[in-house]
Amino acid sequence: MLTLAQFIFRLSFGMSLAMACTPARLVSSGYYRNNLYVLLGLNVLASLTAWMGLSQTSLPLWPPLAAAILSYVGAVFWLYEAPRPGKIALAAIAAVTLCGAWLAGVPPESASPAASFLWRLDPVGGGLVLGVTMAAMLLGHWYLNAPGMSLKPLMRLVLAMGAVVALRGALCAAGLAWEYTSEGSFSLERWLFLSLRWFSGIVGAAAVAALTWQTLKIPNTQSATGMLYVGVIVTFVGELTSQLLSAESLFPL
Repeated sequence: MLTLAQFIFRLSFGMSLAMACTPARLVSSGYYRNNLYVLLGLNVLASLTAWMGLSQTSLPLWPPLAAAILSYVGAVFWLYEAPRPGKIALAAIAAVTLCGAWLAGVPPESASPAASFLWRLDPVGGGLVLGVTMAAMLLGHWYLNAPGMSLKPLMRLVLAMGAVVALRGALCAAGLAWEYTSEGSFSLERWLFLSLRWFSGIVGAAAVAALTWQTLKIPNTQSATGMLYVGVIVTFVGELTSQLLSAESLFPL
C-alpha cells in the first residue's frame, strides 16, 4: 500500500501545482472547487492507509491529513469566489504532498549521492507528469460546463504537459543508464516492464500532448479532452510501472 500512498502524493502534488498556476481570471471557480474535492478524496484515502498501517512502513499521517484539510478549506475559498486564498491553499497542498512523497520514498541505504539526488527529483518529475495531465483533462472536461472560456489556459497546460514529459524522460534516462552501468545487464522480464514504462509513460504521453495541441488549433475541445483521457491512462500506467521498477533498483527508473 506504500505504492498507493506514493502515487496519491505525487498526483496530488502535480495536480494542485498545475491548478495553482492556471489563471483564475480565465477559468470559472467551479473548476477549482470541484477538483479540490477530488484531492480531498485522494488524501482521505492516503490518510486511512497511513492510519491503519497498511503500508507496512512508518508512513506518517500528517502529510495526507494536512492535505485533506487544506483541500476542504481551499474548496470553501473557491465556493465564496476568493481566488487569492484559494491559490494559497493549492500551493500549500502541493508543498505538503511533495513532503509526503519524499517521506514515503526513502532512497536505498546503499544509494550514492547521485542516486540520492535522482531519488529526490523522482517524485517531482513523476508528480508533474501525473498532475499536469490530470489537470489538463479535467479542464478540458470543464469546457462542457463553460464553453465560452478562453482556450489559453488549456493550451498552456498542454504545453506544460509536453515540457514535463520531456523532463521526466531525461531524468528516467539518466536513472536507467546508471542502473544498467551498475548491474551490467537486465533480465528479459525487466526489459519488458521497462518497455511498458517508456512506451506508455513517456513516448505515449508525448504523442498525446502533440496530438492534443494540434487538435486545439482547430479548435475542438471535445476531441482534445478525449485525447487527454488517453493521456491520463498512459501516464498512470507509465508512472505506476516506474514505481514498481524503482522499488527494486538503486536508481529511479
